Amino acid sequence: MRLLHTMIRVENLERSIEFYTKVLKMRILRRKDNEGGKYTLVFLGYDDESKSHAIELTHNWDNRKYEHGTYFGHIAIGVSGIYKLCEEIESMGGAISRKPGPLSGSTSVIAFVKDPDGYSIELIEQENRSN
Repeated sequence: MRLLHTMIRVENLERSIEFYTKVLKMRILRRKDNEGGKYTLVFLGYDDESKSHAIELTHNWDNRKYEHGTYFGHIAIGVSGIYKLCEEIESMGGAISRKPGPLSGSTSVIAFVKDPDGYSIELIEQENRSN
């Protein structure tokens, strides 16, 4: 078994695609417009879906609003150069909700970013991790 993808609903598909491709440097893996169901699915990731986990953006065409609720926590992405990356994200207008720095009681360095729909994305420095 392996994890295939994580689906999140987005209100503005193009704005979300721009964030994930330009700010987080993912690439579009595939896209499907479903006329009958009135929705679009866009899968993004860092490698082919056969090798790596993907994020599925689901956009319902009826422009409904969504509430995040309290069950979903965040998406985590391993990065290198977290301080520079956060500077780049901010320079592109991205929202850093937790500045990069050590996690309390740990040597892990993390930061949190918000996507255009308010989803939290944890950035975890991978250069200094042993696991």
